[in-house]
Formats: sequence, structure tokens, C-alpha cells
Amino acid sequence: MKLVAGLGNPGPQYRGTRHNVGFAVIDLLASRHGADAWSLTRFDALAARWRCPAAGEDVWLLKPQTFMNLSGQAIGGFARYYDIALNDLLIVCDDVNLPLGRLRARGSGTEGGHNGLKSVAAHLGSIDYPRLRIGVGRGETRRDLADHVLARFEPDEMSGIESAVARAADAVDAWLDDGLPAMMNAFNRAEE
Repeated sequence: MKLVAGLGNPGPQYRGTRHNVGFAVIDLLASRHGADAWSLTRFDALAARWRCPAAGEDVWLLKPQTFMNLSGQAIGGFARYYDIALNDLLIVCDDVNLPLGRLRARGSGTEGGHNGLKSVAAHLGSIDYPRLRIGVGRGETRRDLADHVLARFEPDEMSGIESAVARAADAVDAWLDDGLPAMMNAFNRAEE
């Protein structure tokens, strides 16, 4: 069994914000694979699943309904309940340290200032879990970072982020089909 969890904030007021690109990727994957039967779990997360032919197993898609800084509560509880190994878990999230649209996959690492990843590591008890970061840019350095990540994308950024979300969904499919090294080799380089 695999688990792909997108990080974001619940509620319509956060839809389309930089911090919610993880949710956007999960929604696209659900649409692609017909996993649209969402249910609220006892772990305070929306979950859907499908049977992945390439992986030969069920894949859970998860959107924590806690706020970003508490994402690990839902993900950790869900992963423990279903006995999902760390290498069978993939976290998808935004990254202000990457240029808009750039993807970066890693098998482990620190949170890099991302409070959602900090919560995930705390609740999993490890930083050794795969993650896929999607660059949302830093924006104006004088602007408060919290305001930046909770803001919607500018009109001139929309095509770039839509492309990045689609490539991130492709990267998740590559992870499911061929594993982490193949995903990293194919998607960590800058888009040409």
C-alpha cells in the first residue's frame, strides 16, 4: 500500500493559494485515476484510493484537514493505522526556496523552513521519507512570507503553476511506476 499526501490548508478561502499546491496535485491525481470517492477519516483528513496497476497495490491519496502547521497529525496517524512504511509514503508540498514551477524530489532531508514538513517529521519520527516540492517562488523579499504563501498566484504565474502541478502529478505517477530514483532523475532537472 502506498500513500501520497498533499499539504495545504482546508477551506475554500485557501483554494488556489501557493501553500495549497500539494492539494492541487492530489486533486489532479484523483481526477486522473478515478479516485474521486473522498471520505473524511478519523485522522482529520480527506482520503481516496485507487488500485494502481503498475504498483500492483492500493494507493491512498490524502489531504489533511488540519491547518498546514499540523499536517503531520493526520499523516502520521493514517500511516501508522495502515502500517505504511516511510518509503511507501510521498509528501507533496510547496517550496518558496524554489523558483516558480521547479520540482525537487528527495528521499529524505530537513524541512527547509516549511512548517508542514516539520510537523510531518515530528509525527513520523523521522526525516527519512520521500517528498516532492513544487516551487512557488519567494516573491518580494520585503513581503511577509506568511502573506506570500497564503496569497493566490498572480495572473502571469498561472500557466507556469498549472504546468508545474501537471508535471508534479506525472512525477507521482513515475514514483508509483518506477520508484524514487527514476522520479528524481526525470523531474529534478529544470524544465527546458
